[in-house]
Amino acid sequence: MTATLNKPGAKLGLVLAVCCLAQFMNVLDASVMNVALPSIFEDLRFERHDLQWVNSAYTIAVCGFLLLGGRLADLFGQRRVFLFGAALFTVASAVGGMATSPGTLIAARGFQGLGAAVMAPASLTVLGTTFTDPTARAKAFGWWSAVSGTGGAVGVLLGGIVTESLGWRWVLLINVPLGIALVSMIRGAVPETASNGGRKSLDVPGAITVTIGLMALVYGIAQSHELGWGSWQVAGSLVLSLVLFALFLRQQTVSDHPLMPLGIFRNRQVTATNIVAFFAIAALFSTFYFLTLVLQQVMGLSALATGLGYLPLSIGIALGGFGVSRIVPRIGPRPVLIAGLLAGTAGLLWVSTADENSTFLGTILVPTTVLGLGMGAVLNATTNAATSGVPRDQAGLASGLLNTIRQMGSAIGLVVLATMSSARADSLIAQGEPLRHSLGSGFGLALFGAAAFTFCGAIAALAVPRKK
Repeated sequence: MTATLNKPGAKLGLVLAVCCLAQFMNVLDASVMNVALPSIFEDLRFERHDLQWVNSAYTIAVCGFLLLGGRLADLFGQRRVFLFGAALFTVASAVGGMATSPGTLIAARGFQGLGAAVMAPASLTVLGTTFTDPTARAKAFGWWSAVSGTGGAVGVLLGGIVTESLGWRWVLLINVPLGIALVSMIRGAVPETASNGGRKSLDVPGAITVTIGLMALVYGIAQSHELGWGSWQVAGSLVLSLVLFALFLRQQTVSDHPLMPLGIFRNRQVTATNIVAFFAIAALFSTFYFLTLVLQQVMGLSALATGLGYLPLSIGIALGGFGVSRIVPRIGPRPVLIAGLLAGTAGLLWVSTADENSTFLGTILVPTTVLGLGMGAVLNATTNAATSGVPRDQAGLASGLLNTIRQMGSAIGLVVLATMSSARADSLIAQGEPLRHSLGSGFGLALFGAAAFTFCGAIAALAVPRKK
């Protein structure tokens, strides 16, 4: 497979802009809906227990199809698959924004997730195959990682502004002009790679088993908080996922064209970096959730003030990602990962002390900036390390694997920490403690748990090979 650019100097910037816009839309959409949920609940007359499916449908589809989406870029060509994902995401956003019933909105969110599952690994594959110079590659991944990290924080602010000023529908409809622009930019700037066999090389049994297995796993995790781990829905989903994963691994050993060649895990850097990415995203994604609750429910800030409160974290992530762009090619990803994760651990430990008497300047500003700088560096280094050193015809596989691991980290991390937080808060409330104090203690425990995740990531980073 070869990627070509007719005018490299003129088009490299456009390729980077295309990939960053696609990733921004993906990450933004995963967080921007949270602020709009109360308005959606009232307008479409959702049943309360069904409202979670506005987010769950998106998350399950993304996680289920990421690995397949990454492999499709290798088999059918990165430009063609990128276009398909962007077009599907845009159309689904339009349908969701015009939905008049809960079922239509949930279905649209599912198709949005499918489009995102194709776009995310495709954009990362395009970067990896286009930017081959180590320094230029690190800079490109710095931009992509900064967008990945800041998109979630921006979503909190943008969701509140758009919902209050224009209505919840525009949280989805804003994707339509962005999507049309993205499709146009992909057609004009992204280089195509030669097809690698297409349908003849697609491991259909493997694709079916791993996709349904991932969807079953994420469904079980997503439902565990509401239904309990012992419910038949959760237990059955988790058992089904284990059975399907076993069948998938068996299929990969006998298939002539496996969806996920298991030999990729012999690459120590890829394997270790994916473990690091799991812990890092489990911590960062959970922080977006619990920090919002701390600022609003414990410290009493408004929705707009809460969004503005994310600026230090967002700026820190951007600066951290850009700041290591020149360092990673020189010293390798390992020291950057360790330093960044330890900085994240320190920032989270500090933030976890916030309570109803805390102030933004005293307890939030400095530690979230430190957290952002550390995690920005980690996002850059993991993206670079997990997708380098693999054959060109497995670039999409490596990208899909990294994005799948990140999504699993976000889902599992949030459920684990939410369970801890709820148990702590409920216990204190039952003892007669004030509500804000009880909630603050529960959220603080969750942020402490996020710090434990980043520390585990730092330990896992010791297994990343040193730069030779």
